[in-house]
Amino acid sequence: MDAFLFSTFSVALAEIGDKTQLLSFLLISRFRKPWPIIWAILIATLANHGIAAWLGAVAADWLQGEWLIWVVALSFIAVGLWILIPDKMEDEGESTLSKYGAFVATLVLFFIAEIGDKTQVATVILGAQFDSLFWVVMGTTLGMMLANVPVVVIGHLAVDKLPLKWIRIGASSVFIILGIWVLLSDSAVLTQGL
Repeated sequence: MDAFLFSTFSVALAEIGDKTQLLSFLLISRFRKPWPIIWAILIATLANHGIAAWLGAVAADWLQGEWLIWVVALSFIAVGLWILIPDKMEDEGESTLSKYGAFVATLVLFFIAEIGDKTQVATVILGAQFDSLFWVVMGTTLGMMLANVPVVVIGHLAVDKLPLKWIRIGASSVFIILGIWVLLSDSAVLTQGL
């Protein structure tokens, strides 16, 4: 259950102000069909984060003990600093995919947008930290949905009202604190999940 809650919280925070939220807004403004977009976000995230968590677990098998603690802690701090950099979305390919409809366009664009993204990196880290890949993937997927579905449902009204700069700073602080917590924790806390 720790893997699920920690994964959900981490990814929901990392997603605030992320390019996939911008993508959600662009998709809903273009297609005006929330359900196909929401289902495609879910499927794309499950696929992308499933692969990422598995890669994290494989990396954890290679790195043991103190090395793993340092990699996980510094990765959380790096994601925290990365959150401070606002995302800019390039919408190349979006107009080409539009002819396939809301579901296919969202599925392809979300899967691609998540490659190398903060939340995918966080999922790799979480896959390395916890041995329950299922709960990591379910948690990161829920976190992604919690951050993106409101954007789809409410549209630009919610985005216009949110002070994204301050939310980004808060989310960044949480990741940096998590990284420091991992460094300061007893190594048994981290290796228990392995």
